[in-house]
Amino acid sequence: MGDLYPTVAPGVVPSANRVRTPQAGHDRGPDRGRSDGMSGIGDLLDAARTAGLTTGHFRGLLHVAIGRRVATADGTVVSVGVTWRELAGILKTLRYDRDLVREFGIDPEALAPRDRERFWYAAIAQARVDGREAALEADRLVGPLKALGYVVGVHPSSLAPPAAPPAAPPPPKASAKPAEKPPVVPDEKPAKRKKK
Repeated sequence: MGDLYPTVAPGVVPSANRVRTPQAGHDRGPDRGRSDGMSGIGDLLDAARTAGLTTGHFRGLLHVAIGRRVATADGTVVSVGVTWRELAGILKTLRYDRDLVREFGIDPEALAPRDRERFWYAAIAQARVDGREAALEADRLVGPLKALGYVVGVHPSSLAPPAAPPAAPPPPKASAKPAEKPPVVPDEKPAKRKKK
């Protein structure tokens, strides 16, 4: 989620003094977990827009932001993924062009026009960012993003071991004695029914 910030003085609300406020220079370490918004994946999205990587690759860019590990060239982790809601907030803050949703076959006028965060959330939900097409677009962005100083991790499904082919059925067991032939029964006519 995020850090908690008290909105009232600790003396006003009982037990509010237990809320930890961020200290200056507070850092959660090299592997920070989820992105820190604008200082994390937001910087990547802003750099990608400035470099012109959004048009034609927007679904792949969303896929990278949501489901891939991103680090800088020196190995500092930028993000290990954001939620749809966080990403919608970042896109709203960055004032991304609403017409980019046309790449998914969505009319921007059909989504929430006044609430930009709801607009982007609905667009992400309809973009199929977990699909194969989004993963392929994200893979095509790895090189251009590396040129911008970002190292994008591999798709999580490519880390899974390949599925083993189905096992062939075992061959029939050979028995010691030869198979017996069924006894031959002469053709018999069915018995006639007696009339009553």
